[in-house]
Amino acid sequence: MSIDRHEVGARLSQAVKHGDTIYLAGQVDDSTPSVKGQAEAVLKKIDAILKHYGSHKSKLLSATVYIADMSTFDEMNAAWDAWVEKGSAPARATVETKLARPQFKVEIMAIASV
Repeated sequence: MSIDRHEVGARLSQAVKHGDTIYLAGQVDDSTPSVKGQAEAVLKKIDAILKHYGSHKSKLLSATVYIADMSTFDEMNAAWDAWVEKGSAPARATVETKLARPQFKVEIMAIASV
């Protein structure tokens, strides 16, 4: 099977497709300081990557959500719940952790099928 890398950088690819599976790198956005705003922007990035591969959020298999502060869990979930395809929610974990830069509040990694 071939490997198709999307937006390849020196350190990582934003996504890698192998067979019928798409592996997304952790997506972040710091265009707004709000957790909900960052989550919405990250989810738009995920939509765009999935579209690039001819996939859709309804084909998500799993997601890992990293948040800098667990007290913002409900705020992040407000964006997630408005976005996730009803009846097609992936397996998901949410983890509180220090992210790569202090301005990042949310990072989401995902795996999807084509």
